[in-house]
Amino acid sequence: MQKANSPLALFGGPKAVQSDPGDIFTWPIITEEDEQAVLEVLRRGGMSDTEVTMEFEKEFAAWQGTEYALGFNTGTAAVQAAMFGCKLGVGDEVICPSKTYWASALPAFALGATVVFAEADPDTLCLDPGDIEHRITDRTKAILVVHYLGYPADMDPIMEIARKHHIKVIEDVSHAQGGLYKGRKLGTIGDVGAMSLMSGKSLAIGEAGIVVTDDREIYERAIALGHYERFDDRIETESLRPFLGLPMGGYKYRMHQLSSAVGRVQIKYYDERCEEIRKAMNYFWDLLAGIPGIRAHRPCKDSGSNMGGWYAAHGLYRSEELGGLSVTRFCQAVSAEGVGCSPGANAALHLHPVFNTCDIYGHGKPTRIAHSERDLRQCPGSLPVTEKLGTMVYSIPWFKHYRPAIIEEYANAYRKAAESCRELLQDDPGNPPHLGGWHFFPHSR
Repeated sequence: MQKANSPLALFGGPKAVQSDPGDIFTWPIITEEDEQAVLEVLRRGGMSDTEVTMEFEKEFAAWQGTEYALGFNTGTAAVQAAMFGCKLGVGDEVICPSKTYWASALPAFALGATVVFAEADPDTLCLDPGDIEHRITDRTKAILVVHYLGYPADMDPIMEIARKHHIKVIEDVSHAQGGLYKGRKLGTIGDVGAMSLMSGKSLAIGEAGIVVTDDREIYERAIALGHYERFDDRIETESLRPFLGLPMGGYKYRMHQLSSAVGRVQIKYYDERCEEIRKAMNYFWDLLAGIPGIRAHRPCKDSGSNMGGWYAAHGLYRSEELGGLSVTRFCQAVSAEGVGCSPGANAALHLHPVFNTCDIYGHGKPTRIAHSERDLRQCPGSLPVTEKLGTMVYSIPWFKHYRPAIIEEYANAYRKAAESCRELLQDDPGNPPHLGGWHFFPHSR
């Protein structure tokens, strides 16, 4: 490993990363067992049946520790079903972080509901519990929590607020499957959890999503929205029984069985694979402990919380500790060392035109306020912490295997950039007006 104080590659020095990473970033891990499971379904033409999916759901619920699990074709559909399960409807409001992928929020529009965005915490990057309660009105039906970039949101105060006001809590676990909050598995703390299981996620089974809950009515309402083949005499919720036979949402949302077949294999090995990911990622951050300007985005080791599979891993950036060096310039230096490093993360949703001016369904006014008695739109400056977060985060490698020598090379790239801040400041162009993007994670849900 090179010394951290060797010249920056950006200025002609040797790159920090010299080794071939091999398969350290390859994900998901697909073996012959996965292939055979898919071929069995494919060869008998069972792709659109449900028996494999129902077995996967049983296994997933047992692993998750919930009474019910219901498979969906995407994580977006799962989020919408969780909202429908919580009876989010016309004129209702759901409180949601603005710093997230769009599918955490936009499904509310299809239900006639709208979104009220709340601030993010600058250290967790998740929903700030201190910015929720004053946004609750008599129309608030739910709080949607995102365990953003794998970090467990602070669920205890959020649950306390929700119970005080008799509103539901939906956990979006798309970034954090299998993660823990104070020893409790994410997705089991709120009233219902929803998550994507598409092929880029930590628990990656294909194009798929899933809903988990202990609430029978929420589960059956999720069935009613888009699982016509299960919306039958098995339904116990009295308010649903008059409508059996046709999907109440008019959707066809079942998970195809090539995904569920892969899921049954992947879930058997997920915990042990996640443990190796945690070991690798924590080693990376331990190597950088105490370096000014860059901080680990992970819970304290003695908190009982962890990062699940570390999906879309990022670090926290504090430019004031580096003489004001922009995160853009920092990332340029890291990238020159042989690491793909980008500044920012998801752009703030409350600033996008879809949430401000777009009339999606022809109501004659923006969909955001189509069913509201007040203008809920949030202009630039309304969520100052969220709007600033793009300058405060940067991507880091997502190691899938614990290989210390290679991890050390990548960590050294970040160390070199941080310790060379004076040189980098001399030609720092600063940050552009906006960092991150609306689709920040390609094909996320």
